[in-house]
Amino acid sequence: MPPRLLLRTITEFRRLYQRLHAGDAVVGPLAWREGEEAKLLDLVDRGVVFFPSALAQMLARSKVAQAEVLGEFMVPGTFVAYSLPDLARHLNEFRDRGGGQVVTKRDKAHLGLGVSLWPSLEALCSLGGLQGLPFPLVVQPFLSGARDLRAVVLGDYAEAYERLNPGGFRKNIFQGGSSRPLELTPEILAFCQQVMGRGKFPYAILDLLQSASGESFLSEISLKGGLTGARLGQEEFRERVQSLEEEWQRQWESS
Repeated sequence: MPPRLLLRTITEFRRLYQRLHAGDAVVGPLAWREGEEAKLLDLVDRGVVFFPSALAQMLARSKVAQAEVLGEFMVPGTFVAYSLPDLARHLNEFRDRGGGQVVTKRDKAHLGLGVSLWPSLEALCSLGGLQGLPFPLVVQPFLSGARDLRAVVLGDYAEAYERLNPGGFRKNIFQGGSSRPLELTPEILAFCQQVMGRGKFPYAILDLLQSASGESFLSEISLKGGLTGARLGQEEFRERVQSLEEEWQRQWESS
């Protein structure tokens, strides 16, 4: 039996991909190219292990994948539209919910640049009938008056802050928002851990929406991201991630 391999760089991964076998490990996240996700599925099937998990890495790269896998934690009515007929199929459902504004998210767009607000799903469908839309799209009801929270969960470290923008619905700080510290309640932390458990995230940055009644919903989840507004800076974030990777490696080596 050949010695087990542990890879840490995308260069090693591509060079040794065909040689990997059950028990080998890939410590990332690595900079996969578009289309290389199939290699993760292949390696998981071969018994190769990942840290973070292959599922978490795939989810972190795609808003569409998040909506498909973690949709149970999102605003009720959230769905993925892969085509104009997909949009049209949900018209009656949205009318039954009372209509209202909807938000769309472009897959793999960052910094709030792919997020759009529409007066109704009907208006979005009408636009799609006149010109092409950038499918696939995540579509969800607009939660009016919701608070925008960001939580950072890294092992035994966790914190949260609120993002605000009285001049627009985008609370992203890149889009002109501001932030203020927020107490991370046991309820919010438990919700984050539930989401992370479902997506097999060992650590995460989570964007949450909190309704006027205090109910939390997942907006997005990632393995890295902006930390403006957090007590934790990027350098300490990287150090804590490295510590989690080293602890995981020690357990892998002793297994």
